[in-house]
Amino acid sequence: MTSTLSARPSPPVAPAPAPAPAVLVTGAGGPAGIAVIRRLMALGHRVVAADADPTATGCALATVGVLLPRADHVHFVDALIGAAVSHGVDALIGTVAEELPALSAGADRLAAAGVATWLADPEAVEICCDKSAFARAMRGAGVPHPATTDTPAGLADVRGPWVVKPRAGRGSRGVALLDSRSAVVEAMRADPSLIVQTRLSGREFTADALVRRDGEVVTVVPRWREETKAGISVKGSTFDSPAVTDVVIGALEAVRLTGPANVQGFVAADGTATVVEINPRFSGGLPLTLAAGADVVSAYLTGIREPDRQLPHLWFTPGVSMRRYFAEVFTADDGSPVADPSESVAVWA
Repeated sequence: MTSTLSARPSPPVAPAPAPAPAVLVTGAGGPAGIAVIRRLMALGHRVVAADADPTATGCALATVGVLLPRADHVHFVDALIGAAVSHGVDALIGTVAEELPALSAGADRLAAAGVATWLADPEAVEICCDKSAFARAMRGAGVPHPATTDTPAGLADVRGPWVVKPRAGRGSRGVALLDSRSAVVEAMRADPSLIVQTRLSGREFTADALVRRDGEVVTVVPRWREETKAGISVKGSTFDSPAVTDVVIGALEAVRLTGPANVQGFVAADGTATVVEINPRFSGGLPLTLAAGADVVSAYLTGIREPDRQLPHLWFTPGVSMRRYFAEVFTADDGSPVADPSESVAVWA
C-alpha cells in the first residue's frame, strides 16, 4: 500500500531590504575628509569615500572607495555622478575648498541624479579662498584682522614683524616669517601672488562653526592650537570665550558663508580676538570638536538631506583636550583589509 504526501508550499521569501542611501565624501585623503568619514562610519552610515589619490587613507576606512579626477578636470562632476549612481548615494559632503566652485557649477546635475548638496554661495567661497579679498571684507565689516597688503607700496601701512603667505593656499605652505622690510619687498617682487600681514602675537585658535542656510549660526567651538605640524593641529583643547565667539560670528556674517567653516585667529594678552582667515570647509582638527559634543557632521548631513529642517543649536564642553598620533591602515593588493598587528594577539608555539 502506498500513500501520496502532497508537498507543502515553501513560505514566500521576503526580498532583501534595499541598502540605506550612502553619503559620498570627497577629499578622503585629507585630515578633514578622514574625520568626516570616521564619524559617519561610527554612526552606521554607508560611506563612499572619493579622492584623486588611489591610496587615500579614507578610502580604506569607508564602506567603499572610489577614484576621482581632480576638481579642475573637465569630467570631475561626471565622475562624481557616476560614482553616486553606482553606489546609491543621496548626499554629498565636500571637504576640499578648491572643489567647491566645481561642485556649485554641477549642483543642478547632481540634484537631477538624486544627490543632495548644501554648498556655500560661490562668492563667499571666493572671498574666503582669496586672502587679499578676505582682508578687504574684514576691514569693510569692522572685524578685527591684521593689516594686509598685496603690493610693496602698501607696506607703508603694514607694520612689522611680518608674515608673508600665498594669496591662495592652505595650511602653512609657502608661509614665511620675516623681520626685515627689505626681505619682504624682495619676496613680493619675486612672487607677485604673495600678500603680507602684520604678524600677530598671542595664542592661536581655530573655531569650528556651522551656519544654517538662513545665516543663523548653529555652533562655534573654539579650540587652542597648542601644537601644529604642516598647518594641522596635533594638540589642542576646547575653550569658551565670548570675545572669540563674537568675532568669529562677525567674520562669518561679513562673508555671508553658510555650512561648515573653520575660522583661525589669535587672542592677545588683553583678551582681544583677531580673525586671520576662514576656511569654507570642515577642519583637520574636527575630531576635537566632535569629542567635545558638537556633532557638526550629523547636523550638516541632516541639513543636506532635509534643507527645510531647522537645525538646533549645538553645545560643546570646554576643556576637552586632543593629542593626535600616527595610525595605520593596511590593505592587500586587491584592496581588502589586512589585520593591524597592534590589534592582533600573537600565538607562539
